Amino acid sequence: MGSGDSPGGRGSPGSQWYDAEAGPLVRPYAMTGGRTKPGPGNVRFDLIALVDIAADAPGVAEESLLGPEHRALLSLCRCETQSVAELAADADLPVGVVRVLLGDLLEAGHVTVRRPVPPAQLPDERILREVIDGLRAL
Repeated sequence: MGSGDSPGGRGSPGSQWYDAEAGPLVRPYAMTGGRTKPGPGNVRFDLIALVDIAADAPGVAEESLLGPEHRALLSLCRCETQSVAELAADADLPVGVVRVLLGDLLEAGHVTVRRPVPPAQLPDERILREVIDGLRAL
């Protein structure tokens, strides 16, 4: 083993935060400042909650003050409205981290979040089956 190598394939082209196979390593708590809950209001983001850029979102100057993970989420939201689960997958971040970061973005007015439709407000399955049967009859 060389002077910068350690077990598990970790090599050091500069620091202990680099893994030869995985690349740069950043711990989730470093991205959220040690927080585990989003914002002071403890907003809970469902996995299927839809996130979009706010119509009156702050400008690019304010975005430049954000961390790289915040900016990555904003970039993904600009492409299309996405669910919390999709954002986590596309940003390659843990869902818990994405929820905390989205809380920051929501609080700063960068994004809007639409809650999923409650099951009680969804159409009755019987009505949907009648519509499908009617369409098939055409």
